[in-house]
Amino acid sequence: MAEAEKGSHIREETLKPFFQRASEAEERLSRLEAAVASKKDTGSEEHLKTISELQSKLESANAELVSERKKAGNLAAENAKLQYRIKHLVQAVEEADLKLEQAK
Repeated sequence: MAEAEKGSHIREETLKPFFQRASEAEERLSRLEAAVASKKDTGSEEHLKTISELQSKLESANAELVSERKKAGNLAAENAKLQYRIKHLVQAVEEADLKLEQAK
């Protein structure tokens, strides 16, 4: 049971930077949305330019978010595999120690 909790903690620590970057991207997006909402210009050309820039930044942020989530998923899968290997290696060492004890 303690190993499961430790594994969960390790996964959380591994994924923490990715979630932090996703949160930062969401904050940037909300600031951009607020900037658009606060603009009071009536120049449609300037609005179109701003909208175009914001759409570009949004697409970039979404692409980065998808990439980071994929990386997080890959790291979680790799972590699970490594934990499985560790579990069986520990079990093998314990069995070898037991056989060594019995041989004495």
